[in-house]
Amino acid sequence: MSSISVSRSDETVRLNDAGATARFGLIALATDLTSERDLYRQLPQEHVSIHVTRVAFENPTTPENLRKMAPHLTEAAQLLAPLQPLKAVCYSCTAASVAIGDDPVRASIHAGMGDVPVVTPSGAARMAFAALGVRRIAILTPYTLETTKPMAAYFMSHGMELSNVACLGLEDDRDMARVSDRTILNAALAVDTADAEAVFLSCTGLPAINVIAELEARTGKPVVTSNQASAWMMARLGGFAGHRPAQFGRLFDSALPDHAFGEAA
Repeated sequence: MSSISVSRSDETVRLNDAGATARFGLIALATDLTSERDLYRQLPQEHVSIHVTRVAFENPTTPENLRKMAPHLTEAAQLLAPLQPLKAVCYSCTAASVAIGDDPVRASIHAGMGDVPVVTPSGAARMAFAALGVRRIAILTPYTLETTKPMAAYFMSHGMELSNVACLGLEDDRDMARVSDRTILNAALAVDTADAEAVFLSCTGLPAINVIAELEARTGKPVVTSNQASAWMMARLGGFAGHRPAQFGRLFDSALPDHAFGEAA
């Protein structure tokens, strides 16, 4: 093989401004088929980059299996550490955030990468309801009864009133990612009650952002979903206070409550 001469270019290397792109970390489940797409669709794509790592998870989606992720969150966060500074890190699992706890999730991520705002879908949903000024909600989940009951208890423990709670009975989050828009819409309309002030569609695996606009139009109420609340909180933490994608609901017209910045830290 003949040799080839390699030379160094005379071109002066110029680097783009490191702050020109708002960078976020995402810790997704190994089986997650929905979060990345949903977050990119809702955030200002031309100004945002999402850097993803994954954490081991095995179905079925039971509270026991969800809690098994807890010891691995710090290791997952360590893979994002070289990318600091990040605007925020999202742990994209609503049911696991409830099963493990928002505060332990935050502590595990901080142990792996230092001080960074942490978004959990459960915590983001609570901030969303505070921003919308609602307290009484109806909840739809794709989970089993076993996994849905702790979700209901979580919101009640944080001062929310529940008018109705229903689940689709699915055990595998890969199936949750394939639930049709029509199924989600019909089930959400059925779980809504006259006295509910808002409807919550839980689960980052559920492609629920597709039905937000129609559901809000038909119920006359704000609709909050796991991925929508996470994207809204990430956008506000990232400095995009004016970002308002109309197709994803009233929530994006709302400011993040001041106390949310302390909770995410």
